[in-house]
Amino acid sequence: MAQSTPSPRVPRSVPNPLARARTAAGPAGPAAGPARVEHRITVPAEVSMVELLGLRDEVLKAVEDGFPTVDVHVRGNQVRLVGPVGDVALVARLVDELVETAAAGTALSPDVVARSIAMLRDASSVRPADVLTFNVLSSRGRTIRPKTAGQKDYVDAIDRNTITFGIGPAGTGKTYLAMAKAVQALQERRVNRIVLTRPAVEAGERLGFLPGTLAEKIDPYLRPLYDALHDMVDPESIPRLLDAGTVEVAPLAYMRGRTLNDAFVILDEAQNTSSEQMKMFLTRLGFGSKVVVTGDVTQVDLPGGTPSGLRVVSSILTGVDDVAFCWLTSSDVVRHRLVGDIIDAYARWDAEGGRQ
Repeated sequence: MAQSTPSPRVPRSVPNPLARARTAAGPAGPAAGPARVEHRITVPAEVSMVELLGLRDEVLKAVEDGFPTVDVHVRGNQVRLVGPVGDVALVARLVDELVETAAAGTALSPDVVARSIAMLRDASSVRPADVLTFNVLSSRGRTIRPKTAGQKDYVDAIDRNTITFGIGPAGTGKTYLAMAKAVQALQERRVNRIVLTRPAVEAGERLGFLPGTLAEKIDPYLRPLYDALHDMVDPESIPRLLDAGTVEVAPLAYMRGRTLNDAFVILDEAQNTSSEQMKMFLTRLGFGSKVVVTGDVTQVDLPGGTPSGLRVVSSILTGVDDVAFCWLTSSDVVRHRLVGDIIDAYARWDAEGGRQ
């Protein structure tokens, strides 16, 4: 951001903040510690300082917590940063990203700050504002957006490819974002229907005999797909869409022998498919269709040591044109902070031979 008269559009690139920084302390000698600099930022008038700083300054506090070596002072629409050269440069970039995110209408929060800091420290080419302001779907008064760089890459891969594999731990938004892209494609009439499927495999339990019709028996396995659908489509219209076949939710076994044309097809929990089932499913692809396969290869519930079809297919189809593999990690988890820590802890345990 420039210190000159604010422009109506927040600048897309940021000049080196150190070019305008001045030394806030005397020359740093051997015992003086790292040099501290001062940098001032003028927030454009069209950006509300209340939105930028957050309720009870919660956004400002999150910035200060992320960079304890930098003193952040706000007066009017002026932000003054004092601290070590490298940290001040990073905070200046962070403030610029937060300003652009707020200007695009995305609400700021401590979580947004934490994710922006993680992306900036990752030293990738992706900008936090580009990720956090990218709209996947607007429905029922809410907007669904990616929250991490990995999620943004996943959404972009779905747009670019006919078949996309989203592989990663629980809580990384694999199914939810795929569902949002499916609803978007249906709304824009790029497909005529949505087909949602998953294998009916028990997750470690033995449920035994279940009373009821076949539909009632398999409904618990498909419930997560219904839940995501209810978040994105008017609940009153879902029975009508199901009755008309515009949205179909079915177990994987029902896919055999079919050709799915002009459809957006999602296979969820694909780690619980065998290699034969995976081949069967992928060869259902018809003209004008798009396929997204999601799963977590660390949570396989197949009996008797059956190899996971999701693990096998990554070796078979890697490098095939129009097929993309997106590997999400614990840094892409958008549930409670502890979920990412739990996933990392289990990964360390496995690496140390814990399963033996």
